[in-house]
Amino acid sequence: MSVWSWLDRGASQPSRTTPASRLVARAGLARARRHDGVTAPASCLLHPEARIHPRDGRIVLGERCLIAPGAVVQGDVTFGDDCSAQAYAVIVGYPGGRVTLGSGVRVAPHAMLIGANHVFAGRDRPIHAQGLEAAPITVGDDVWIAGRVTIVAGVTVGSGSVLAAGAVVTRDVPPFSVVAGVPARVIKTR
Repeated sequence: MSVWSWLDRGASQPSRTTPASRLVARAGLARARRHDGVTAPASCLLHPEARIHPRDGRIVLGERCLIAPGAVVQGDVTFGDDCSAQAYAVIVGYPGGRVTLGSGVRVAPHAMLIGANHVFAGRDRPIHAQGLEAAPITVGDDVWIAGRVTIVAGVTVGSGSVLAAGAVVTRDVPPFSVVAGVPARVIKTR
């Protein structure tokens, strides 16, 4: 158990409800801001056990964003206002593969948004030696990305959409759609 877990009493997301939780939130903000490539306003609630690192890119968080313990936000990533990334969500952007979330986006536990894929076309070289192919991921406003959803590089998710638990989103999602399945497909509209 870390000192942060002890102070926040094992809460699944940061808050400012007690003196101890305010200390945890201040520490999380300070840890994220220690990197030159991170912009996070004071209204954000970032847990110190979240892995927030810009690598060689830039992370920009909007007002009132929440990043829970265990979440990973790395590389080129932009959050709009009022977004959240819950425990063990993974959001990784790359040069040419920026991940952009609109305002009011909810990313549930264990969801994964990765702005690049491995190149594997050549059989004469190992996959790790063939590099990455980056492509942006863009998520509109007011989107719910449920638990264990995977969004692959190059996908745009329209505003107001819901991505059902476990969906693997390999193509664009129209606004106000509910998608489910592997690969994900539209099952209804909102």
